Amino acid sequence: MNPFFIEQMAMYSAYHRNGRNRLTHFIGIPMIVFSIYIPLAWLPLYRLEGFTISLGMALFVAICVFYRWLDRGLGSAMVLVLLVLLLAGEEVAKLGSQTGWVVFAVAFVGGWIFQLVGHVFEGRRPALTDNLLQALVAPMFLAAEVAFALGWRRDLHDALEARWPAYAAKVKTAAV
Repeated sequence: MNPFFIEQMAMYSAYHRNGRNRLTHFIGIPMIVFSIYIPLAWLPLYRLEGFTISLGMALFVAICVFYRWLDRGLGSAMVLVLLVLLLAGEEVAKLGSQTGWVVFAVAFVGGWIFQLVGHVFEGRRPALTDNLLQALVAPMFLAAEVAFALGWRRDLHDALEARWPAYAAKVKTAAV
């Protein structure tokens, strides 16, 4: 197991102990990721015979490489999830800028509302307020939660449960 991944996940876990908070993240995080792909679809990086590689596609590749480096199994699962969100964002972008910006705004703001409501339940600030890298760790945390619920990745689960208390004392319990 990647020690860097364990530490980042343990830190994230210390901010997300409440089940209702975790549930809101299963809605909010995909909404935010999807929304970000919409405007990035309008930024072409390379055109080749009728096919355009957008900044969203490049970001997708970079994040997938990062996730696979963190954890091969969970990273592979995230490639599929992120691909669906990328393709959905690209399709919305094709509807035009007016529709695209409206969908972006609703999904982005709505996603953050879900996140912040979850942190009200938790009584803790979001993890990214102390470490911006946690914004990238969040989707992998959700993938891990699904794996744990299915009885998979007991090794990772046990490693996180052993490490998160080390971060708990550092977690600020400020109002959101």
